[in-house]
Amino acid sequence: MILVTRNFRIDEEELRFRFVRAAGPGGQNVNKVATAVQLRFDVTRSPSLPDAVRERLVRLAGRHVSRGGVLIIDARRYRTQERNRQDAIERLVRWLQRAAERPKPRRKTAPSPAAKARRLDEKRHRGGTKRRRAKARLMDDAT
Repeated sequence: MILVTRNFRIDEEELRFRFVRAAGPGGQNVNKVATAVQLRFDVTRSPSLPDAVRERLVRLAGRHVSRGGVLIIDARRYRTQERNRQDAIERLVRWLQRAAERPKPRRKTAPSPAAKARRLDEKRHRGGTKRRRAKARLMDDAT
């Protein structure tokens, strides 16, 4: 079991791993050993996820979730398969923790009367500056 928050955990049986060859550093080993990890987690069919978390996770993960509702995480930062596997699990847990946080409800706000007055004063001031410039330009054109 992987502990995500105090409220829920996910079973490691729900995770699917695929190991592929990774590009990058590793010398000749890079052509022989499949160190990169592709973690697949079926978000839509997971019994561990509450519905609200499931919806937020799909929104957060965006392009990392396939049309079938499977979250795919590629981990290829490290040279060993085990470290990349651990990295993929850590990234999944971070995403799940972010999805588990309830967003703060937005409260509508309105500008204060003083802020409205400042805005209108600034507009009048700016308009006066532009009027003076226009008069000055007309005077220059007349001469």
